[in-house]
Amino acid sequence: MIESHQLKNRDRYLNKLIGFQDTEPVKVITGIRRCGKSSLLKLMVAHLIETGIAPEQIVEMNFESNDFRKMTSDEVYAYVKKQTVSGKRMYLFFDEIQRIGGWEDAVNALRVDLDCDIYVTGSNAYLLSSEYSTYLSGRCVEIKMLPLSFGEFLSFHDFEVREMASALGGVHKCVFDKNGAQYELREAFEAFMRFGGMPGIADIGLDQEKALSLYDGIYSTVVVRDILEREKRRGQKQIADPVLLRKIILFLADNIGSNVSVASIGNTLTDEGLLEEGKRKGAPSAHTVQAYVNALLESYFFYEIKRFDIKGKEYLRTLGKYYIVDIGLRNYLLGFRNRDSGHALENVVYFELLRRGYDVAIGKIDNMEVDFIATSADEKKYIQVTESMTGEEVRKRELLPLQKIRDNYEKTVLSLEPGLDRSYEGIRSENLIEWLLA
Repeated sequence: MIESHQLKNRDRYLNKLIGFQDTEPVKVITGIRRCGKSSLLKLMVAHLIETGIAPEQIVEMNFESNDFRKMTSDEVYAYVKKQTVSGKRMYLFFDEIQRIGGWEDAVNALRVDLDCDIYVTGSNAYLLSSEYSTYLSGRCVEIKMLPLSFGEFLSFHDFEVREMASALGGVHKCVFDKNGAQYELREAFEAFMRFGGMPGIADIGLDQEKALSLYDGIYSTVVVRDILEREKRRGQKQIADPVLLRKIILFLADNIGSNVSVASIGNTLTDEGLLEEGKRKGAPSAHTVQAYVNALLESYFFYEIKRFDIKGKEYLRTLGKYYIVDIGLRNYLLGFRNRDSGHALENVVYFELLRRGYDVAIGKIDNMEVDFIATSADEKKYIQVTESMTGEEVRKRELLPLQKIRDNYEKTVLSLEPGLDRSYEGIRSENLIEWLLA
């Protein structure tokens, strides 16, 4: 068991959980394997104890553990009932509960029968499927967890950002490690772009061989437990070929940020001989590919982003894009080399926008594209992402779609090299790394 003092803070998520403490809804924490969901439960347990809840009021069950993984839903219910302290509110923590068949019955019965506050984690969106919602419709709240942001990455690796006087006047940011060694902020960002944001990297250090081993374990667990095994448990036979699944994963990883259709994936795989030629033009091929892609979305391996017509004010059915949940996972799959860095930067910005609570779409205006439209309850932003704004051609290309938008919402270009100009006709130019830390 991990002791609370060893845990690193994930305040963004912990504060959300604390905000829902002692409310009726079941708190459901979702996200890809190893992104920190179990540690978040431990942080919440530590918070409860620090605020006066007695340890005997807390029941923790991790269904990956041999102690619990072979239980039936009835046995889960009986185990919790046996732990109940008469006259006291119970706090129930169920980690990876989707491994228990009929787990919904146990959770719902406990919610009805006991004075309790329930917290659940799961590594598959199937957890919040329609079957589940029939039991807990309106009675659960989802907290979507992602791997580390760049700011969290620095904190987890014991880096500290400090402002230093610049030789040209003003200040610039530098990074110091726990031994006092100094690095440029860009170096630390390049480490993040190489190793990614899985919290486990902080335990092994920034070592490429160890990182490969960690990501190999995450990949195998997601593919085997959350996709192939889950499909068996559901009694489905659509997703049974691990080789085909890996090919689709590699295709999507290699094409993050590109316009992708199920047909284009199917055609590529057919050309490689992985799907039968006879199925190329018919429904089975597209149907098969779609089932595999859906499974990858459900396991939080990839996220799909839709296109929005800015002038027509409607979502388009054509060609969405996919982004991979962690850039380190992409490097593990495709090799640690500087590939397609523009789309990799987009990938990082996309997930940072999700962390900050925005709904995100691709913008289409005439025949041009805006990388992201980010909307929340009270604001809307248009964002372009590029490596550099120092060349005139690039500036024109990145600014033109934003200049065509006729509303007054904030428009920003994020780049690693913004140049000297801070704005162009009201369009802001910001340093992407500093924006990530804002």
